[in-house]
Amino acid sequence: MRAIVIDQPGAPDVLTLAEVPRPTRIASEVLVKVVAAGVNPIDAKTRAGKGTSPAIASYPAVLGQDFSGVVVETPYEAHPLKPGDEVFGFAQVPRHSGTYAEYVSVPSLSVVRKPAVLSHVEAAGVPVAALTAWGMVVDVAKAHEGQRMLVHAAAGGVGHFAVQFAAYFGAHVIATGSSRNAAWLRELGAAEVIDYTTTAFDEVLHDVDVVIDLVGNAVADTGTRSLGVLRPGGLVVNAPSGTWVTVAEDAAAAGRRGTRYQVSPDGATLAVISRLLTSGDVRVYIDEVFDLEHARAAHEKLEGGHSRGKSVLKVCEG
Repeated sequence: MRAIVIDQPGAPDVLTLAEVPRPTRIASEVLVKVVAAGVNPIDAKTRAGKGTSPAIASYPAVLGQDFSGVVVETPYEAHPLKPGDEVFGFAQVPRHSGTYAEYVSVPSLSVVRKPAVLSHVEAAGVPVAALTAWGMVVDVAKAHEGQRMLVHAAAGGVGHFAVQFAAYFGAHVIATGSSRNAAWLRELGAAEVIDYTTTAFDEVLHDVDVVIDLVGNAVADTGTRSLGVLRPGGLVVNAPSGTWVTVAEDAAAAGRRGTRYQVSPDGATLAVISRLLTSGDVRVYIDEVFDLEHARAAHEKLEGGHSRGKSVLKVCEG
């Protein structure tokens, strides 16, 4: 099968198109023909030698966690998913070979039926970003009516879902983003938008209940500065791996609460998100679509920042 592989960690130019063996489905796994694959920050970090790269057992390695496609093989005849079903889900790379490929084999509990209202390209932009946002906003922060929630990098892949989930559950959402995204973020449910290019959020905010931190201290000490806008006992939830490893300790020292968050390939929660996508209460925004062989350009765009929503690789027609 065709796949994008890396032979070693490095810059985007280590991503190359190659022919590799098709994965073999085992045990409870489902074999899926991939139509489209989402591009996520963890892919770029792993490619660069960070992220999950320490767990890569051998090279060449296939990256990519998000996928949308068509079921080819299932574990047994009476399985709820059948060959030909359109599905989407989340591959735990590098425990499993990645989704920048024509086929992927994943545990059946990490894959669900694709919402009929979404194309494969749209669906491929959902799993990792939406599950991350759900985990941070709903599972950890317990979004609810009257809660004041600040979402950093709100126009990004995770951010645009975080805004929508928080607003759906009644929170007063304050989003940081650029002026070009302000109107769009309000459409998604943000009650307030702070243009980070002109205004320091920590100079205009106070008594926030929760900060959904999708930046950490990678840029302008955003994570640490967020502690100053929280009310006493308020919560900061940080997701970008490695950007603020002392969040819990720093928050405790300031009389606040803090935790990092790591997403899991949870098909049950993805099914709930699928219903919200089907009803129109939540939507996914695809910023740009790249053909599989242009994965390098997709990574360059991702690392350049300032994307709106998600970028997706088109693997085949479907």
